[in-house]
Amino acid sequence: MADLDDMLTETRALVECESPSADLAAVARSAEVVARVGTARLGVAPERIVLDGRTHLRWRLGEAPSRVLLLGHHDTVWPLGSLADHPCTVESGVLRGPGCFDMKAGLVMAFHATAGLDGVTLLVTGDEELGSPSSRELVEEEARAAAAALVLEASADGGALKTERKGISLYEVRVVGRAAHAGLEPERGVNATLELAHQALAVSALADPRAGTTVTPTAAHVGTTTNTVPAAGSFAVDVRATTLAEQDRVHREIHALSPVLPGARIEVTDGPNRPPLEAAASAALYERACRIASRLGLPEPSRAAVGGGSDGNITAGVGTPTLDGLGAVGGGAHAADEHVLVDELPGRTALLRALVEELLADSTNPPAGPGADRP
Repeated sequence: MADLDDMLTETRALVECESPSADLAAVARSAEVVARVGTARLGVAPERIVLDGRTHLRWRLGEAPSRVLLLGHHDTVWPLGSLADHPCTVESGVLRGPGCFDMKAGLVMAFHATAGLDGVTLLVTGDEELGSPSSRELVEEEARAAAAALVLEASADGGALKTERKGISLYEVRVVGRAAHAGLEPERGVNATLELAHQALAVSALADPRAGTTVTPTAAHVGTTTNTVPAAGSFAVDVRATTLAEQDRVHREIHALSPVLPGARIEVTDGPNRPPLEAAASAALYERACRIASRLGLPEPSRAAVGGGSDGNITAGVGTPTLDGLGAVGGGAHAADEHVLVDELPGRTALLRALVEELLADSTNPPAGPGADRP
């Protein structure tokens, strides 16, 4: 079983190197700390992969071809200086600090769970919180080569594994009208504010609560001065869908928007950011994790469907069986009360290691025939 004191020391080292996603220098510094901690535990140094200025780390463990991908990220949403108000502490069995739950404790778990194993790739990216703009192709490439992807994102409430994640699409709807003086001759204008309102209502109506699809107009900008009929405006749209079919439906319909006001024009840009992690992609891995937990004398983990995205969406999107939320148990991701429950770390790490070992055994001794257990 993993040494808890070592895990806490290593997690503190990662947390105390702040790594906001947008700060390339901070992410590079963090990568060096992650590399140092991981190398000390794994006995091998990672490959440093810099894409668009962002530093990612990849460990190839052992001599055998890699068949299991462990995935995490070292960037956080916390700005530089957050440690001043939210120091890394361990008190009464609770570890606190910016990024501890999402997801630096998960990285330490991965190091302890895979030490000494053969046939594992551990990929730690530096831009997940931004939507993985530079690392997406890297994640896809590694996932396609793997029999299974295990994502060390933090657990859902109560330690639940994340067996479903909604797909994410992001759009900008731009409205073009015509300016005119609002007091002298407003009738000569085409009011972008009114057209924007029509389109925001139309977009919102694309949601389907029964299917779990949310379509939310968010930040909006329109007009220039208070006495001018606005000539242009735009608003952002956040779409979350549980299935690829729903994600595709919304994409088609939002691109088919048509103007309501004569003379107005509509322009829609962007689209799907992450495909859904559907239940089918995680079902067999979840069942296996439950069997392993029972064998180890650990509580059987529950499962959860969540609206937030991760790189697990990407691995599932290329067809790789994926189980997410295998990281730390705690709460408060991205919030002032972010924390990890210390006593859960050793058992959770033991579960992860046993799961990896079973998957590696499968790749060495493939199932004998139809109906045999698969990831």
